[in-house]
Amino acid sequence: MIDQSLVLIKPDGVQRGLVGEILSRFEKVGLTIVGMKMFWVTPDFAKKHYNAHVDKAFYAGLEAMITEGPVIAMVLEGVNAVELVRKMVGGTEPKSAQPGTIRGDYAHVSYEYADEKGIAIKNLIHASGNLEEAKQEVALWFTKEELHKYEPTHEKHTR
Repeated sequence: MIDQSLVLIKPDGVQRGLVGEILSRFEKVGLTIVGMKMFWVTPDFAKKHYNAHVDKAFYAGLEAMITEGPVIAMVLEGVNAVELVRKMVGGTEPKSAQPGTIRGDYAHVSYEYADEKGIAIKNLIHASGNLEEAKQEVALWFTKEELHKYEPTHEKHTR
């Protein structure tokens, strides 16, 4: 099944200069970038994106983190893209993320450290959790006109 996933390289990933490395991983596995832009998240937009967490105690830190710098937002498309992207990103807590995943290779902070500092965990990236969430997030972040269809040359090898 061909599907789409929203991926955000959060401000910590942009600030650390990891955008190219992260993009490269997704392209090398055969996912297609069908939409991409740099976006500075406002507090109002953060509430829309993280609407399931607005009433939780950790939300203030989450909003502060996502609004502290620009975000690279992209839509990746491919066979089971949502599931594949989640696998490549790794667990939410970088300290526990497996080596070989984006979070496991480029971040190390623990929940305990973030809680002690009163900040959101710096984990570089957001990826849609499931197909329904992906559809909602793609529609929130991108208009239909911002999504593009084309045939990458690698497609015959990955689909």
